[in-house]
Amino acid sequence: MNDPEAKHPTPNSRKVNYLRDFIYGGIDGAVTTFAVVAGVAGASLSSTVIIIMGLANLLADGFSMAASNYSGTKSEIDDYHRLREMRLREIRERPEAVRMRTSQLLAAKGLSGETLQSASAAIANRTDRWVEFLMTEEHGQPMVRRDPLKSAFATFIAFAICGLVPLIPFFIDLGEPFMTGIIMTGIVFFLIGAAKSHWSTANWWRSGLETFLIGMAAALLAYLAGYGLKELIDPTIG
Repeated sequence: MNDPEAKHPTPNSRKVNYLRDFIYGGIDGAVTTFAVVAGVAGASLSSTVIIIMGLANLLADGFSMAASNYSGTKSEIDDYHRLREMRLREIRERPEAVRMRTSQLLAAKGLSGETLQSASAAIANRTDRWVEFLMTEEHGQPMVRRDPLKSAFATFIAFAICGLVPLIPFFIDLGEPFMTGIIMTGIVFFLIGAAKSHWSTANWWRSGLETFLIGMAAALLAYLAGYGLKELIDPTIG
């Protein structure tokens, strides 16, 4: 048997896809920033206030999202290493029991007879492959692990790009910046939802419409909250 401490695949030893983090950050960036814009617009405050509040949200909430994603991804990797050490220790101390469990796992997949014996022996012949098999079959651990920093970076970039869209009309001082922002952000919601359909069984237009409605609902609530607070505190504003 190979050395149980043999070098195991690192999070970067296989191809990793960070589109999930990008879409996650993009949706949240568009929703939260537009909700801020809608709330401030509902309170009839100036474009300057909208820009300041929107940019503050981009920086603060975007960093918070990235930090949370980093911590969550790092926790997953730490948990993977904890479980892996448990399996390595078990292989060192009780190899026959682990072999029997490995055979049971393979038998549950439909293997039997000589095929089962050959597969069990092949897996147990390499400690790194054996541990990966146990991690996947017994603990549901993915074969590919994302890098926490790259996950956080993808989330922040997507948050900043999509979250900037609702503010663009106010930067260029359009005649109806809020209405233009609604249209532009609605398009972003739909496009993100359509892209998200690649990771689900939903049609692209259904996924796009769903994300669009969720984003618009959040914006409407924020707008009504801003308008209601304005009327409650000082109806003369605006």
